[in-house]
Amino acid sequence: MKTINGSILKELLKSADANLSNHQKEVDALNVFPVPDGDTGTNMSMTFQNGVKDAVACYSEDIGEVSKALSRGLLMGARGNSGVITSQIFRGFAQSVEGKKAIDTSELSAAFENGARVAYKAIMKPVEGTILTVIREASWYANHYFGEHREISIEEYFDKLIEYAQDSLEHTPELLPVLKEVGVVDSGGQGLLYILEGFKAYLAGEPCVKQDGEVQDASSAALEVDNDEFGYCTEYIIRLNDKKFDENILKNKLAKIGESLVVVKDDDIVKVHVHTLTPGDALNIAQRYGEFIKLKIENMQEQHSHIVEEKISEVRKEYGIISVCSGDGLNELFKELRVDTIISGGQTMNPSCESFVEEINKLNAEHIFILPNNSNIILAANQAKDILSERDIHVLPTKTIPEGIAALSMYSPEAKVEENLEEMQGAIANIASGSVTYAIKDTTFNGIEVKKGDFIAMTSKTIVAASPDRLAATLGLLDEMFKKEDAELITLISGEGSTAEEISAIEDYIADNSDLELEVIEGGQPVYSYLFGVE
Repeated sequence: MKTINGSILKELLKSADANLSNHQKEVDALNVFPVPDGDTGTNMSMTFQNGVKDAVACYSEDIGEVSKALSRGLLMGARGNSGVITSQIFRGFAQSVEGKKAIDTSELSAAFENGARVAYKAIMKPVEGTILTVIREASWYANHYFGEHREISIEEYFDKLIEYAQDSLEHTPELLPVLKEVGVVDSGGQGLLYILEGFKAYLAGEPCVKQDGEVQDASSAALEVDNDEFGYCTEYIIRLNDKKFDENILKNKLAKIGESLVVVKDDDIVKVHVHTLTPGDALNIAQRYGEFIKLKIENMQEQHSHIVEEKISEVRKEYGIISVCSGDGLNELFKELRVDTIISGGQTMNPSCESFVEEINKLNAEHIFILPNNSNIILAANQAKDILSERDIHVLPTKTIPEGIAALSMYSPEAKVEENLEEMQGAIANIASGSVTYAIKDTTFNGIEVKKGDFIAMTSKTIVAASPDRLAATLGLLDEMFKKEDAELITLISGEGSTAEEISAIEDYIADNSDLELEVIEGGQPVYSYLFGVE
């Protein structure tokens, strides 16, 4: 094969989607820490599935248009750091093939190299030994090989790209010591390799097909929310023919007739989602700007028997706060700390970029603070911020639940934005976090031997204790956390699996071995029996 057009790319993507989905659990299992929250495979698979869905639905057979649809779908569906980086790789790919009907081997090679460049630029502090390294090295060496063998086919190029990606992946433990210590390769890089191998499988005439199993569908992972609205969920994509199109004007017009508004513009394409009682008006407004490419209208509920009263618009408030957490107790606590919107998620399920976009658009606030409360969610939150650049959005870099609680404790609705940011970021920097969970595999980390089923205690990115007894592991964690200088308060957040007897023993241990004031919160969070914050 000498060229690839949009139709062929769709088939390549479907095969790659199936291959990644079939190996999702294997990628999940490559997490560095032996805890039941490895979700790189899940994040990458759900992200890629969302992009492939949009690409396959693209009306065009031009590779430029199909790649653009793929990029948009990946962008909105991106989950976790691995998902965000994957979306940026194919964003760079799409930029490179923009406006082209088909590409040859030379253009394909250049597109993957550009994907690596764009992905690196999107990450503030790129880390070597990750998916970034794999795409950079593989695309560079494959392009170098093409330079010396310019007659190679598309199939031969992918053979080399995969060969170099495999070599780079196997070398990741040498670049990232933590991988070497636990004996695994980078999970994101492995996920990328499965995508590339899916491409190759199609070209070899044996496209991958999704296996039966409990692979989670992106749509089924959507958060279930109570919706008391009546009306129509209206979604459409239009191709612009108005060179003077103003995205804000369209948003303002649609905001007058609906809610849950999302408007995303990408070059000459605009995607709209709105809940409205008058879908015809929403279509008429949009049709002035161009032609419909895709259109869907769904009745959200059966028509109500009595007249829907006109909703009095609320006065825009100064601040709106979005926080990510999971657990009934934590949900209630964050609400008490003035959080307006809680997105359910955490280690076992990272919310997508689109989840943040939707919730931001629902907030009628001048300034918006987002607390991801997980290091693997910060990139998706920042990506949503970039999409809604016209809004004043601030992503607080909270990596743990205790950091989120500490930040909110310093928030004041009467203070200026800059004052709040300074106080909240100061609180984040001043807190030390710890957690207790259970191991899902044998490993050795930081000189500590861990057996499957053991309880493990961690501070930041370090395992500090492991034991078959949960209380023993917890007390080992406390001994480490007591070392924080000038600390005054320790917060204990109990989760699933914790017991009243254990909590009482922990309270006694803290009282006997420290001068810290203790606050106990019944969080109800999954996976982690206990979370601690010391400040």
